[in-house]
Amino acid sequence: MSDIIQLLPDHVANQIAAGEVVQRPASVVKELLENAIDANATEIKLIIKDAGKTLVQVIDNGKGMSTTDARLSFERHATSKIKAAEDLFQLNTKGFRGEALASIAAIAHVELKSKQDKDDLGTAIVIEGSDVKSQEVSVTPTGTSVAVKHLFFNIPARRNFLKSDTVELRHITDEFHRVALAHPNIAFAFYHNGSDLFNVPQENYRQRVVHIFGSKTNEKLVPVEEETEVLKISGFVGKPNFSKKTKSEQFFFVNQRFVKSPYLNHAIKSAFEGLLKEGYHPSYFLNLTVDPKSIDINIHPTKTEIKFDDEHTLYAILRSAVKHSLGQFNIAPVLDFEHQSSLNTPYDYKDKKASTPAIEVDRSFNPFADETRVKQKATSQNTRFKSAPTTSWDGLYAGLESNGNDLQSDFSQVTFESEAKDASIFNDSAIETTKTTFQLQQKYIVSTLKSGMLVVDQNRAHQRVLYENFLKHITIKEATSQQLLFPLQLHFTPNETKIIDDLKADLEHTGFVFSELTEKEITITGVPVGVPESEVSIILEQLISDVENDVPDTNFSAADLLAKSMAKSLAIKNGQSLNSTEQEHMVNSLFACKEPNVSPTNKPTFITMAVDDIEKKFM
Repeated sequence: MSDIIQLLPDHVANQIAAGEVVQRPASVVKELLENAIDANATEIKLIIKDAGKTLVQVIDNGKGMSTTDARLSFERHATSKIKAAEDLFQLNTKGFRGEALASIAAIAHVELKSKQDKDDLGTAIVIEGSDVKSQEVSVTPTGTSVAVKHLFFNIPARRNFLKSDTVELRHITDEFHRVALAHPNIAFAFYHNGSDLFNVPQENYRQRVVHIFGSKTNEKLVPVEEETEVLKISGFVGKPNFSKKTKSEQFFFVNQRFVKSPYLNHAIKSAFEGLLKEGYHPSYFLNLTVDPKSIDINIHPTKTEIKFDDEHTLYAILRSAVKHSLGQFNIAPVLDFEHQSSLNTPYDYKDKKASTPAIEVDRSFNPFADETRVKQKATSQNTRFKSAPTTSWDGLYAGLESNGNDLQSDFSQVTFESEAKDASIFNDSAIETTKTTFQLQQKYIVSTLKSGMLVVDQNRAHQRVLYENFLKHITIKEATSQQLLFPLQLHFTPNETKIIDDLKADLEHTGFVFSELTEKEITITGVPVGVPESEVSIILEQLISDVENDVPDTNFSAADLLAKSMAKSLAIKNGQSLNSTEQEHMVNSLFACKEPNVSPTNKPTFITMAVDDIEKKFM
């Protein structure tokens, strides 16, 4: 029998490795930015076209590479970060696996230009699918420029799995945020299709957070500082009243490397216990500095997962530090709402005794002296006005006996104000005495049918009703809007504002009225009828989250996604009590829809049980 095991060619092995390292354009951005940081760059530019599908280019002013290093960097397991296996547990650099450039070059067109400061000329290399097309001398500034074009050009199946440009751009933006927040001492610039998305200079950590997430973020931040022998913590947490329904503002950095740790995230949520509303998540931007020997970051190809030697100690320290900061800056609710600093006792009076107050009385003071003079003056000036003498008090009541009947008749016509009635969205006269529906566990509406029993999920049913209503308004572009007494000002990050700007036309068709929409602020003067003002920010946050995570492909429209998102935000929640009239209205509205069987997310809205099925339960 002939041998069947053989070594794979290098280009095939590189494509297999690329499946682990390069999952989407954001993976390329991450690897190239980390290489630029390891090159001690102080200025880094990120240029993107078509959400990275056409071009991903990173330009830095780092130390550059020699001609030999530039060529060798595209070989597998070629790295300058480690030399022995023991170095894996003393890492202070980013890209150490030596597979990034080799994997990227196997599935894209790569152009590299690099020059060291001591050299007069640099090197330019062009590689297409692991095949080196050219290597020549080039005139280029000090540093390195890597341009990755036509990603997955030789693997069309992988390219077809890429999402829409909006989704891929969101992933790239997330990677940019993670790198830029970890290194505030480096200036970053981010361009997409020629437009400037971010341009942040060298600054401190607080300024970096504010530049990335908007100027309104500054008032949300609470500093956290703690240093022990095991762990050093620095950074910020967000105030509880600015918490979000999404986890978009949660960042852990361990030794300037972004990591995901559900265990440490639980420590933060535990510190915020009792301060957050249900369904909301805290914001945090925390830098953790530990001994490199106590962590292992080589357990996942993306290096976003990390393993600690003593997680329990880190958990306790992190929880205590965050809780201490929240208490130190009076974030927890207190009873003294109007504290006056003037009532505080100065430190100089700490040991002094209270002195007996001395009382002085002005015995010549007459409080009625001024009043007597005023009366005398008024009498002298008004002597010509005389009041009529009251000779007989009995005359004041003359005629009352004869008109007693008239007074009684007058009082009989007096109408009294009726008692206040509870407001209801339905007419009370429409309420029937016979109850045909009832609510089960404040979640299901149970009604009778000729053939058996009907059970309706009130949340999913209301979502279907609202979804078709909103979709109708967006389609015919006729929606009723209610004007706000005072304009509502909302603040979002530049990326979130751009999403709302893209959906502005569809939002206006549902009833929203925008008077101003800039990168820093959104002003709303009108909302759809029936939408409370307090729910507007929640609706827009939910919409942004849905757009970022579930952006429709070409088969769906933005209007469909908008209708689904608004229906999900405004639908009656499980646990809300409904009276019998509202229950019947919900059932009737559901079966008046075009597709009452399923919710907008294709989940069943109701089930039926035939009498035969019920009878079988008793057999």
